[in-house]
Amino acid sequence: MSKTLLLEEMTWPEVEAAITHRTTTVVVAVGAVEQHGPHLPLLVDAVRGDRLAVEVAGRLGGALVAPTIRVGCSEHHMGFSGTLTLRRSTLEAICIDYAVSLARHGFTRICFVPSHGGNFGPLAEMLPDLRAAVGPNCTVDAYTDLVGFMALWEAALSETAPELLDRVGGHADIAETSEMMCIRPDLVRNDRAVQGHLQTFDEELRDRIFSEGFRSVTPNGILGDARGATEQIGRACIAHAASGIVAALES
Repeated sequence: MSKTLLLEEMTWPEVEAAITHRTTTVVVAVGAVEQHGPHLPLLVDAVRGDRLAVEVAGRLGGALVAPTIRVGCSEHHMGFSGTLTLRRSTLEAICIDYAVSLARHGFTRICFVPSHGGNFGPLAEMLPDLRAAVGPNCTVDAYTDLVGFMALWEAALSETAPELLDRVGGHADIAETSEMMCIRPDLVRNDRAVQGHLQTFDEELRDRIFSEGFRSVTPNGILGDARGATEQIGRACIAHAASGIVAALES
């Protein structure tokens, strides 16, 4: 049996053996390549997706991890140089092709996990089509509660650094910066970490961002405050996020 959870690192006989031995769930992270303020690189949501999918799969048990879908729906970030974005229809086509491929091999559950805020809504909207595409022998689930996800980061800060709780904002903030200090510390420019737009992330702010664009809300690309990030906070954020997502998927 393979020692890795990563589907793309396995040989086809190893995948076949895993399915035969009832490892029949696959986690698919759906990330983005977009701006993350002046201190973080564009790949944040893609590599966070890599890590989050492994953490979720480990907690689910009997699960493997498909390659992260690295580019997502980021039209609201296009006011910042370098951002790449997919049309919603393109993302849906990719997700359907992933799901159908996996179902054809005998996987019976596919869990889509967004690591980028702009993918939560599209995933929720496409779920009926994803389920129809794979047929009755495979279940497709997705975590789609964006506002609820912010609460998971807040819980992590409440546990590790409650005096910095107000720096959680939802994008390139203390939480996301701390996660990157665990995942790719070599790419974190701590000397450029600054405060961004400070406001509780709720449905009103979410809708404004998607309708008016991210730059209309925060000229430097940060929601919250990036200062004070640490590896300890990052580990807590990753753990709370993965556990919260698994609890939602299992419910």
